[in-house]
Amino acid sequence: MRLRVEFTTEPFDLDEAPAHAVVAREVIQTADLDAVDVGPFGNTAEGGADEVLAAVDSLLRKALDSGATRVSLQVNVIGEDTP
Repeated sequence: MRLRVEFTTEPFDLDEAPAHAVVAREVIQTADLDAVDVGPFGNTAEGGADEVLAAVDSLLRKALDSGATRVSLQVNVIGEDTP
């Protein structure tokens, strides 16, 4: 199964990226995921279910530990891997 995750962290700071946003992006960019897209107002990545779920776990823990007061995320099934 393939999944797509979309997420943002808060609070926002338009002048510079807060620590929690930087950490969350680093988690996603270094995870074993496909089609990673990071931006100032939202981030997305796709990959296998195990890889996406592991990245989400790490993202939540590290972003909250780094000062995030809210993490909004959505995970969607986007397809099945064929054996």
